[in-house]
Amino acid sequence: MNRASVNACPLVSSIAPVREKPNYYTQKKQLPIIKKDLVKVFHSGELLDFSGVDSTILQDVSKRVDKAFERFIVGDSNGGKSGKPRFKSEASLRTVTFATANDSWIKLIRNNWLYLRLPKLGVVKVRMHRPIPSGFAVKQVSVTKKADGWFIQFVLEDVNLPTQSQDTIVPTWDNSLGMDAVLHEDVYLATSEGEKLSSLKPLRKNQAKLNRISAKRNKRKRGSKSRRKLAKREARQDQRIARSRKDFQYKTAHKLVRTGKKVLFHEDLNLKGLTRRNKAKQSDDGTFLPNGQSAKSGLNKSWSDAAFGNFFKTLDYIASKAGAVVISKNPAYTSMVLSYRDEIIFTDCTIRDYWDEWESLTVDRDINAAINLKRLGLDIFPSIKRARREAFCSRNYG
Repeated sequence: MNRASVNACPLVSSIAPVREKPNYYTQKKQLPIIKKDLVKVFHSGELLDFSGVDSTILQDVSKRVDKAFERFIVGDSNGGKSGKPRFKSEASLRTVTFATANDSWIKLIRNNWLYLRLPKLGVVKVRMHRPIPSGFAVKQVSVTKKADGWFIQFVLEDVNLPTQSQDTIVPTWDNSLGMDAVLHEDVYLATSEGEKLSSLKPLRKNQAKLNRISAKRNKRKRGSKSRRKLAKREARQDQRIARSRKDFQYKTAHKLVRTGKKVLFHEDLNLKGLTRRNKAKQSDDGTFLPNGQSAKSGLNKSWSDAAFGNFFKTLDYIASKAGAVVISKNPAYTSMVLSYRDEIIFTDCTIRDYWDEWESLTVDRDINAAINLKRLGLDIFPSIKRARREAFCSRNYG
């Protein structure tokens, strides 16, 4: 729309000037115009009436589009860019946000019920999960559609709430804890205190039930009532898996925080790389060779089922409320070096235990890695040269 092709340059009129790049504010200016009359959808011919939608919801949609293109072109704060924005149907918009909410929207509170007035929708009866604390003002309301019903989230503000400044915590051997992420058998985490936390594996345990529902749904005719019914069953089953995983992560985070440790060290995992597909291999005649992706697919699913990225975020949130800090460390060589002799022993992932004849003890691979992560956080882990694969220790043992 801004340029002409090289072989189709206009001879009469000049090339049109470059149009202004659309952004959130230019799109927001067009909203009052499209609300005056019906808008015809180009591909379906459907007429849409935007006058029945609250203005803040339309502005929020424009903000989402602007953020999507900004992440695609510019990137986020870390420099990472997302893929090209795709067209989203009305089914993908499951959350609407009312940005101009205030206390007058709440009409009545009776027992565990709340009567809320929403623009263009009227008064809605809501079951309260918890009472609204006194002194807080309603600033924003979001309505979300999930598989088992509708949910409303409130954003509250209290200007009189004092700000708390967290004291700087100096990590020591006694107040710190190392954690190693484990994907072996039924172990989820190994700590430097010698404890192994069991995993839940919600997707693995419910995979058969989910596959049966999906197979039934795929056999039904598209658009039929039976297919929509089975799609809702599948969505509810996915929701149970996600909620059980979230509940497990919160309970595990609280268990770690209740140990009383003030500094928690964990691995800075490259989850995107760990769940990436193997590179395809081709022979000289163009045929594809085995690349181990069949076995890697199961490992990718296990990493996704464990959801360590979400767990460490949850742990950081729980720890911050308890006055503790969570620090990520590069786990290079922490799973290979003995924690008490600085010698590379665990060169293969199949080696889960090591019998030390000098010390007459059995060393667990995962607990040993957790101790090394703790030493790494305290700067007493040896620096290792990759070329010679030798460990050089600073001889500064805490």
